[in-house]
Amino acid sequence: MNILGIGGIMSDASAALLVDGKILAAVEEKKVAPRHHAGSLPLHAVSSVLKLGGVDAEGVDTLALARPFHERHGSHHLHVELRGMFPHARIVSVEHHLAHAASAYYASPFDKATILTLDNSGDFRCGSRWHAEASQMTLEKEISYPDSLGDLFSRVTELLGFKPNSDEHKVQWLSTSGQPVFAEVFRSILVQPGVGLRVDQSWFDTDRLGSGGFSARFYEALGIEDGSAIPAEMKADIAASLQIAIDGLVLEMAGEGENLCLAGGLGLNALLVAALEHSGRWKGVFVQPAAGNSGTAVGAAYHAWHITHKQDHRVPMDSLSLGPSYTSEQIKKVLENCKLRFRYLPTSGELLSAAVEQLAADKIVAWMQGRMEFGPRALGSRSILASPLDPYSTENLNVYIKHREPFRKFAASVPVEMASQYFDVGSNARFLATVGRVKPEHRKTFQSAVLGEGLVRVHTVDAHENPLFHKLLLEWGSKTGLPVLYNTSFNLFGDPLVCSPRDAVRSFYSSGIDSMMVGHFLLEK
Repeated sequence: MNILGIGGIMSDASAALLVDGKILAAVEEKKVAPRHHAGSLPLHAVSSVLKLGGVDAEGVDTLALARPFHERHGSHHLHVELRGMFPHARIVSVEHHLAHAASAYYASPFDKATILTLDNSGDFRCGSRWHAEASQMTLEKEISYPDSLGDLFSRVTELLGFKPNSDEHKVQWLSTSGQPVFAEVFRSILVQPGVGLRVDQSWFDTDRLGSGGFSARFYEALGIEDGSAIPAEMKADIAASLQIAIDGLVLEMAGEGENLCLAGGLGLNALLVAALEHSGRWKGVFVQPAAGNSGTAVGAAYHAWHITHKQDHRVPMDSLSLGPSYTSEQIKKVLENCKLRFRYLPTSGELLSAAVEQLAADKIVAWMQGRMEFGPRALGSRSILASPLDPYSTENLNVYIKHREPFRKFAASVPVEMASQYFDVGSNARFLATVGRVKPEHRKTFQSAVLGEGLVRVHTVDAHENPLFHKLLLEWGSKTGLPVLYNTSFNLFGDPLVCSPRDAVRSFYSSGIDSMMVGHFLLEK
């Protein structure tokens, strides 16, 4: 049975293809069609996942559509449009938070779990809690807008001078360099009766435009006049205060038990995930790695399989390498068309040796191999790599390549079987969805990647999931004694992760990256 999931139409539109219970392909529209407009159907992503799965439009049995839709896409109009595109498909509409919940639970390895979804808003809701067992999910609690943790996080994002509904991850990382001296202020904003949530709206002023729309009461509590007068050092303290208040509240909302699954925009907060993992309240914690709106395409497809079609067979997500890949012939054609000089490395051994040689010379290496990752994080298929042994690697990556703030650190990729030698980290590190803590004896080695209090963004790499990248880490470790590489996403500032060879060439020659390995081709500047 072929089920096409479409989600995130209002933002972060995506498509996913599920065949007989297994997600075979998933792609965000912005990665394959950067000029996509919010509210439009992700037609390029749809085409991409169908091609990857070897399915044509007439072969789609069910089309699972995650709400909400754009105003111009009323439910009736949208179904008529989709019926013309997929003439034999049954069309199923899935509520937003139900799609989030399905994306987390059915992708997890658990047969029984509590599910928590938290975001800004979707279908006028901003959170839900579910009980799941076998293939069934039962709703226990809903949170309606405006009692939204995501909305509060977005308000603070704007207050601190970042772009709301886009730069919330910056606030998260900024929090690691501050002190939670204003935590009680945010706890006062967040009122929690039982496992519910109420956001005290008296802390906001709808007449105040910009700076998050906070009221005079909020600024008085912080001891400042208004949002334009926040000292730089206070911004980190505000971020830290928000983070610890939300961590504590979510822990209370989640409760305790055997397994917990998490999705929704707040599931992208790696510090929150780590707090849940280390709380001791749950034996197992799984966060949907594409926890934001793009993940609802996956959730809608899973929901159609298990609920609409009443199928019990479950296939958890074991990899995020769900996007397009490119043959050597396709890559070579692009490189020659761009009149570029390159070296072809015919074997994997030669490819790995060349990569290690580049990294050992303290070069920043763009690494594009295999299928593109689904979700916001680079996991060794579309990555920029650097040596932790280079004392200038973080500065070079931040200042000359990524053009981003110094408090935003890079991930440390390590073979999963060796991770415990260097880090204490939870299971969600395989998808870069949590943070770990560097062991004291290695603190100096990873100083440039350390966040506050020894925290490090750890990415554990499994040989089954990404064999080539795993081999690269082992080769690097064999040469240097340290099987760890710094890893960040291969993209230009503000752009999505690169997808195609042409995307890679543009990013490579528009940045300070030293060399690029795209497939079996090596390019150097």
